[in-house]
Amino acid sequence: MRNLLKLAASATVLTLAAASAQAAGETVCLITKTDTNPFFVKMKEGATAKAEELGMTLKAFAGKIDGDHETQVQAIETCILDGAKGILLTASDTSSIVPAVQQARDAGLLVIALDTPLSPIDSADATFATDNYKAGLLIGQWAKAKMGDGAADAKIATLDLNVSQPTVDVLRNQGFLDGFGVDLADPNVIGDETDARLVGSDVTDGNEEGGRRAMENLLAKDSTINVVHTINEPAAAGAYEALKSIGRENDVLIVSVDGGCPGVQNVQAGVIGATSQQYPLLMASLGVEAVKKWAEEGVKPENTPGKDFYDTGVALITDQPVDGVDSISVAEGLELCWG
Repeated sequence: MRNLLKLAASATVLTLAAASAQAAGETVCLITKTDTNPFFVKMKEGATAKAEELGMTLKAFAGKIDGDHETQVQAIETCILDGAKGILLTASDTSSIVPAVQQARDAGLLVIALDTPLSPIDSADATFATDNYKAGLLIGQWAKAKMGDGAADAKIATLDLNVSQPTVDVLRNQGFLDGFGVDLADPNVIGDETDARLVGSDVTDGNEEGGRRAMENLLAKDSTINVVHTINEPAAAGAYEALKSIGRENDVLIVSVDGGCPGVQNVQAGVIGATSQQYPLLMASLGVEAVKKWAEEGVKPENTPGKDFYDTGVALITDQPVDGVDSISVAEGLELCWG
């Protein structure tokens, strides 16, 4: 997979202003949460390049902010009216989007969830995603091992996505807590655990400003927090700034998920201890291929054996490896990063 990712990453970078591939074939829609997050930028690059390669037209849509459900519903309606063959979707609200997705499927479109499974997961025809639970599990296991005996008395804060608790948010949070050794209550819900080490959780909207605000809120609750899980690396950067403002940037362990180049560079700089890297370009390019096959052969993609989705891979990145937790170096992560 690494060679495939390197080849994909070397493709010509296309500007955000390009709304569609210049092709006259079948249409595939890409609907992301935003068009500013580097993760979704890379996803669009992968979809655009693959659509051009396969002679398809790509139409790209995005919410104004993370959580903009209504814009995504409108985009699905547009894709149906335009006669698209398929939709690649990263849903902002994984439950509320289901009726619109069903309308698309009833109209004959193949709907593939990218990165964020719908709720329930079989509301889409397929899901191409990181194993987000595993991504959380890896950083939880690493943080626990890194703290050693101190893990038993840790003060843990989780900086999550938003109050609607989309599946990607829940999976990363619960995977992290499981990896750290926290007993889960309902694994489908954030914040119902009773472990005394948990100071609390707050939401970040997946951006740096939100990460800073959430970290400040939780520090006001308990200034001794020493372990921080963040939904993604922009939120981690904000958390670090909040800690730095009170002189605690060097004694709090921050872990995250994404693997974008700025995030991996922050691992290199010591801002983040470890991050789990995912591969959005691969998700999107495979999604376009799947829509092409659906259009030509009527064949839907199959899941990874033993899972209810197609797993596009995850790797823990750190220069502080621990026994029992597989990881790759920052140098390797920088070869595979995006953004």
